[in-house]
Amino acid sequence: MDLTFAMLPLSAILAAIERGPHLVSSSVADGSVFPFATLEHLTIYLVPVLVILLGYQQWRVYQYRQSAAKREELFRIVAENAADMIALVDLKGHRLYNSPAYEKVLGYTPEELAKTPVFEQIHPDDRFKVLEAGREARSTGVGKKLEYRIRHKSGAWRILESTASPIKNGYGEVEKLVIVNRDITERKREQEKVEQDSLHDGQTGLPNRQLFLDRLERSFARAQRHPEYRYAILFADVDGFDQFNRTLGAETGDQIIAEIGRRLAKTLRTDDTVARPKGVLPIPDPLLSRLGGDEFTILLEFINDPSDAMRVARRTQASLDAPIQLNGREIKASVSVGIALNRAEQESPEILLQKADTAMRRAKALGGNRCELFDEASHSRAVNRLRLETELRTAIQQNQFQILYQPIFSLSNRNIAGFEALVRWRHPEKGLISPYQFIEVAENVGLIIAIGNYVLREACRQIRSWESKYLLQDGRKVTVNLSARQFSHPELVAEVRRAVQEAGIVPCQLQLELTEAVAMADPKLTATVLEQLKHLGVGISIGDFGAGHSSLNWLRRLPIDALKIDRSLIGSMSSDRCSRDVVQLIVTVARNLELEAVASGIESVVQLNFLEKIGCEFGQGYFFSQPLEPSRAEEMLHEKCART
Repeated sequence: MDLTFAMLPLSAILAAIERGPHLVSSSVADGSVFPFATLEHLTIYLVPVLVILLGYQQWRVYQYRQSAAKREELFRIVAENAADMIALVDLKGHRLYNSPAYEKVLGYTPEELAKTPVFEQIHPDDRFKVLEAGREARSTGVGKKLEYRIRHKSGAWRILESTASPIKNGYGEVEKLVIVNRDITERKREQEKVEQDSLHDGQTGLPNRQLFLDRLERSFARAQRHPEYRYAILFADVDGFDQFNRTLGAETGDQIIAEIGRRLAKTLRTDDTVARPKGVLPIPDPLLSRLGGDEFTILLEFINDPSDAMRVARRTQASLDAPIQLNGREIKASVSVGIALNRAEQESPEILLQKADTAMRRAKALGGNRCELFDEASHSRAVNRLRLETELRTAIQQNQFQILYQPIFSLSNRNIAGFEALVRWRHPEKGLISPYQFIEVAENVGLIIAIGNYVLREACRQIRSWESKYLLQDGRKVTVNLSARQFSHPELVAEVRRAVQEAGIVPCQLQLELTEAVAMADPKLTATVLEQLKHLGVGISIGDFGAGHSSLNWLRRLPIDALKIDRSLIGSMSSDRCSRDVVQLIVTVARNLELEAVASGIESVVQLNFLEKIGCEFGQGYFFSQPLEPSRAEEMLHEKCART
């Protein structure tokens, strides 16, 4: 065959055929030379070319099929060995292929899957979004990742992460979808656990501060949109929890908190906690959370009246009526609750929480185990209290405290038997401030330790000064009061020893006094600490005696030297026969236990005469002398010594 013909363009050959069996010119439209004159002559040469073209086409089809077969084989190998579930579905959602991972993960055999529609195992609430994801993949040619729930053969729901990838035909049309599903159930559970832990208290399992504040913010926003919506915050604080922690240990303290949280939660899981407004359903349950430490908060929504909040507060307190049983101990716990209601003029959530806190502190100041509703007056008191705390810290730094000494007299001969050291705050602007105005605040914020140690050291130095002048003869002592926090402090004994040694005094010239209430708070701790103090050689007195409920059997086992009768009993003797009888009983008990009986707060001759009559040995009060500055007390000692 002439190579010139074989090299002709196909367009030229076709043009020649169209001209028919006549003679063709020696050139064609594109300029190529055409050497044949007739169609028969052309056909002889055209047939081999067409055969070659047809063979080439078949070879290309074969290559394409081989490539497709290899891709399908590769897809099958990958799908059958992948941990993820891989499915092939047509445009109508019919399953064309399911990888073996489906049976491993979901328990269904290929035969079982083939008999059921694609959407049968998908959670009803998730079917629409799965359908939409498939439609989007078909229309856009791009699949997106989504999560949905699918039922395991056992009936349990698993969570899948799914991605649909479209397969297009030769015309660019989507004809199939490859869906890759990954079981993320365990991962989601771990995420939920992390979220749960971040929003809940690990010790009690209750919502924590973060979750509470989030719910509070929502309530605040709702109240802005709906002025008729009312809600309240209850702020509960465990009474005397610091004492539990110090005396029983942090581990037991944690157990107490956990039990209180459990009881409060159980109390709030009732249907009649809050009177329900008509037509407002559903109403969220009260949200109990642990704010931190020994503080709990309750958010009440849709309340009708402040009495709703008060009712809940009293029920939470009643839940702690029964003692807590821990490690063979019976522990009596209580909470003080402050209540704050949202107002028409919207306050920020933080301010409302502060008001509930203020009301709670007011409840504590009134004796604890009670609930108080916030009002503006209590808010003003709270502001003043904060100012007092700041000024107290300054007073400690600048040494603004002064020790006064009130004489204690022998009632039989009116001689001075000793002194009680009483702290006063010499404020630079307000003058001399009584301890009744700042001791409670100092106790609550922990400043009482520094103040108490200051009083102890100053009293020991004063004893040394008077002793050097021979003014503390005949067994005279100086009594120093110990606060509850100071008495339970682990360094108390070491601090007393240090003060005595630094001052260089005889220990028996110092007497330490703790109230009956402090002594009874933890009898075992009291006995242990008093034994250690007694071993140092100091005297021990129980003050405010008669105001509590001490056991006489327990009392006789304590290493004490004196009972100081509560001033309220002395003050009411003239008008109350019962008080007189109690005072006489205390004097008798003291005598039988070979303890000194000291009457405090003597203010009249009638009181003095009765005390002398029943045999009370010692007394102090404004009838004899008010607390004196050290120089004036020293003058009084000189006068008494001169007379004797």
